[in-house]
Amino acid sequence: MVEQPGPLRDVDEHRLGARWNAWLDRFGPPGGIRREIPLAVAVTAVTAALLGYTLGYAFPAQGLPVSPLLGWTAGSVACLQSLLLVLRRRYPLACFVVVVLVQLLLNSVPDFTIRAPVLVVAAYSLGSWCGVRRVRLAVAGAVVAEALVAGVLPEEPDRVLSTVDGALAALVIYGLPVLAGTAVAARRRYTDLLADRAENAISAQRASVQAALVAERTRMARELHDVAAHHLSGMVVQAAAVERLVERDPEAARAGAAWIRTQGRKTLDNLRLTVGMLRDTSAPAEGGLGDGAERTPTPGLASLEELVETARELGTEVTLIRRGSPIELPPVADIACFRVAQEALSNARQHAPGARVTILLELAPEEVRLDITDSGSPLAPGPRRSTPGVGLIGMRERAELIGAEFSAGPVEGGGWRVRLRVFVAEIDRASGADPDQEEVR
Repeated sequence: MVEQPGPLRDVDEHRLGARWNAWLDRFGPPGGIRREIPLAVAVTAVTAALLGYTLGYAFPAQGLPVSPLLGWTAGSVACLQSLLLVLRRRYPLACFVVVVLVQLLLNSVPDFTIRAPVLVVAAYSLGSWCGVRRVRLAVAGAVVAEALVAGVLPEEPDRVLSTVDGALAALVIYGLPVLAGTAVAARRRYTDLLADRAENAISAQRASVQAALVAERTRMARELHDVAAHHLSGMVVQAAAVERLVERDPEAARAGAAWIRTQGRKTLDNLRLTVGMLRDTSAPAEGGLGDGAERTPTPGLASLEELVETARELGTEVTLIRRGSPIELPPVADIACFRVAQEALSNARQHAPGARVTILLELAPEEVRLDITDSGSPLAPGPRRSTPGVGLIGMRERAELIGAEFSAGPVEGGGWRVRLRVFVAEIDRASGADPDQEEVR
């Protein structure tokens, strides 16, 4: 699996560290020997500078009897010791062991002690990239070895004190960096675990949303099938009647043909509304849309009162307000309005139990407005979740399908409001009632 830079890694990584890692990428991938060359060269340069100061100024100023040849030979060995850091990530245990062995050799030089920065870096790398058991054994062995070497030097008058000093010095030089490396390794593993969990949660959320979209599109396809079948079956019957009336009653045949043309145009418009979204749906509907498809009546705004009564039976206090005279919506738009109201009532029952719900349906020749507002739950007061769930995603998709405006969000004083605004180009009035009349149920 290719590792992607997740949000946790972006926050955890400083810009300077990112630039440093980008520069190191020129030398090779993480864990490679070539990538460690800059660090090894830098530590070697620091070691050489410290040795130059010590051998050229500090020791002569203190009058320490150090042979120049022996001193510079030991210094060269210390510089070569620093170059071993190229192995610190790929072979951290081997790097640490070899560095300690070289250090024991340097410690055996009479009247001359060198402890280069490579010891700290190697110990830190051991703690960062090795298991805890190996780290303990390696550090314990290094402390014991340095104590023994310090205790057997012939020029030491007090061997016990020298042994204790050597052990304490080794414990500090190796132990503290190892503890720091172990802590960094634990934090790195914890951060990687959080990043993996976040990526898994995102993947699961995407899969859940995709499954919800497929299910919603499948239901739309089934509903559209019912609508199209209804219109086409009527057109077939009317076409058969027109065929019989062509010679016997031309006027009636022309009226029937006009009706067929109108119904065909409406059916084609409904198909065009959904073909753009349904063309990408690869998952077939359960049972297909053929003979095995579930046959249920197509709901619409005419079924809104039945929906309200069902919600009341489930314990939700619902008030339905109608304004304007009944109108005939295109079937897909009629279904979308009903489904939005249905999902909004379901969300109110789930997220705001005990809340009062008001459904306002405004019918006008140019548009239809549907507002579903709940008063907020008296049982669980507080702000509702603002992140979009699958219910809101389904409602928004239905609104986009018919070119309607959709919004959902909290209201002042608590509660939640869902709004749907459907624009209707041509509406045939079902009755001649007053458009300003208001009916409350």
